[in-house]
Amino acid sequence: MGGRTPGLTACVLLTPWPLEHIRRQHPGVPVAVLGEDRRVLQACPLARVAGVQAGLRESAALSRCPELHAQVVPASEAQAIWAELLEQLYARFSDRVDGRVSGAAFLTLSASGARDLAAALHAPVGLAASRELAHLAALRAPSGEVRATQGGSAEQAFLKLTPLAHLGALGVPLASLEKLHFLGLRNLGGLMAWSAAQREAFLGVDAGRKLNRFLKGERTVTVEPYRPGQVLEAALAFDLPLTEPAQVDAALRDLMPGLIAELRGRLAATLTVHADTLGGRLSATRTLKWPLDPPGLTRVAGLALHDAAALPLGIDRLTVQLGGLAHPGRMVGLWAGLAELEVTKTVLGRFPQALVRVEWLDPWAYATDAQYAWVDWLTGQVRPRDLTPRQSWTPAPAVRRDQAVQRVLAFFEGQGP
Repeated sequence: MGGRTPGLTACVLLTPWPLEHIRRQHPGVPVAVLGEDRRVLQACPLARVAGVQAGLRESAALSRCPELHAQVVPASEAQAIWAELLEQLYARFSDRVDGRVSGAAFLTLSASGARDLAAALHAPVGLAASRELAHLAALRAPSGEVRATQGGSAEQAFLKLTPLAHLGALGVPLASLEKLHFLGLRNLGGLMAWSAAQREAFLGVDAGRKLNRFLKGERTVTVEPYRPGQVLEAALAFDLPLTEPAQVDAALRDLMPGLIAELRGRLAATLTVHADTLGGRLSATRTLKWPLDPPGLTRVAGLALHDAAALPLGIDRLTVQLGGLAHPGRMVGLWAGLAELEVTKTVLGRFPQALVRVEWLDPWAYATDAQYAWVDWLTGQVRPRDLTPRQSWTPAPAVRRDQAVQRVLAFFEGQGP
């Protein structure tokens, strides 16, 4: 694995995602991504040449391009596919992979590793000393090739020729790019001739400051180490293809206990099912909700497999993946862990009476004054404040209660008060 050695920062672009994924599954065919309303969201160049545009209904797109392959890709499924790709990049090329934004992945690679990556994915790859420069270089690289940038005067020449359309990688909003184009600017060189104050005033405070810091040389030169295991996977291969729902249910029941054990108390956001059939691999993804248990996961996996429509073709191999892993969080109060903060000690040192906390008396009580009380942070004594519930009644002492009981008994026994 030559890419494991420390090197430069590489950026591989697979945008727009997930259109790029569908295009790779159906090479040479016009493809488009549909929304839940069956309208075109993204279209490949072949489809756009045939007249397919964003916003068209599926029927209208098919009338313009009969050979169009249109597919609905839910956001959860697109994210799961991207996470699986990041796992492959980690396993094959580098131990430093960052793909927080779908469609753009950053890796620490050498020049030879970048060439291998571009050839393997047939995607544009930029190679530079920083993430920002690598992203700009990838935007100007042909598919399957590497565009490398050098420092010094070559870098300045590269930046001056950067088209305005690529400045979105530096955080410049699209509306500002349209205004710059209206002013006659065509590349970053024209914007570099402005002063820092002018750029900040025209682009806005956030975008202007970010661009000014980039032009002054403040770059992100490292890629954080990738944390593997973000996708858990379990698979079963069968001697004979599965064609009956009962067989699928039995296979899923065998897979789920192992996945639950591998979670180790973590939560999963998505469940993806891959079915290898005679017609290829069919996949579907479903969003998960807490709690996660084997019966619930089995049912969700069965629904996802039904969405994939793989059973009529016969399933030779069944794979279940859990993605979006995270540790569950529990908020015990409005300011969880406030007692451990250093600022708490500082405030109490100067103002001992400043902080109070809630002491729960009876959370199930009907009266608010019986539910909780505000107490001093240090001493624990009840501290009446503006937020303290007012007591509308005073609890009677035990002696007065006994006297009342005796009067009631005397009444029923016929005695006088």
